[in-house]
Amino acid sequence: MTTRAGFVALIGEPNAGKSTLLNAMVGAKVSIVTHKVQTTRARIRGVAMEGQSQIVFVDTPGIFRPRRRLDRAMVNAAWGGAADADMIVLLVEAHRGLTPGVESILEALRGREGKQPVALAINKIDKVKSEELLGLTAKLNEAFEFTKTFMISAERGYGVQDLKEWLAGEMPEGPWLYPEDQIADLPMRMIAAEITREKLTLRLHEELPYQLTVETESWEERKDGSARIDQVIYVARDGHKGIILGKGGETIKAISKAAREEMIEFLDRPVHLFLQVKVRPNWLEEAERYSEMGLDFKDSK
Repeated sequence: MTTRAGFVALIGEPNAGKSTLLNAMVGAKVSIVTHKVQTTRARIRGVAMEGQSQIVFVDTPGIFRPRRRLDRAMVNAAWGGAADADMIVLLVEAHRGLTPGVESILEALRGREGKQPVALAINKIDKVKSEELLGLTAKLNEAFEFTKTFMISAERGYGVQDLKEWLAGEMPEGPWLYPEDQIADLPMRMIAAEITREKLTLRLHEELPYQLTVETESWEERKDGSARIDQVIYVARDGHKGIILGKGGETIKAISKAAREEMIEFLDRPVHLFLQVKVRPNWLEEAERYSEMGLDFKDSK
């Protein structure tokens, strides 16, 4: 039988549900999912199999109006991910509709017309009435010539399989790009750092400033089959360090426990996790921090 393989870039505004859709398509958690916007920093590739087709999803950071150096690097990474793909899927939130942010993405896509097909996925359809949905579909298809339109709920799984099967049929013919059982092409060190960053975000909610990053400093394979993982949480101010540590260190202990449990499940073996919090006032200006996040420092100018 003919095999197919190709890249699909998921683009959209922050919080449109790209990471949730990626995880649903791949069938495993490879991308950070929280209710905070702008949580995906690097282009995370998830690999999904459908019949004889291999679909490599590029989950790009949300496209928004950048204000800081890190924002600019993230937005450039998003468009870079779209440029490299065989197909683009634009996610739009059903209840938010044609926002100024979506309009600016459509404007940018018009400038790329003819480069690769763009499909529309209206997400979170469970949040609106069907007549609203039909009106939004018509409005979006008037604004841009989409190859195909899907109505989905990535969180609940509605319409996800239809989208996956269609994408599988659209992939170019050719050999698979990854082993059949591989679900992501991120190094394990980066996946481990993303897991810890997600737990920080979930635990600290609004208290947590965006000026933090997590790096896996060392990874030691032990003779008993377990892994020792040492990570550093970099923050910009002393005050942020106190928030992460919590009273008597209870916050960092809870974050460490949650992250370690998920790493054990993901790696399917024992994990010893050690976290440190370090203050680096200018980490947002350090090229090394960007490369650890899978971003290009040059893109942040």
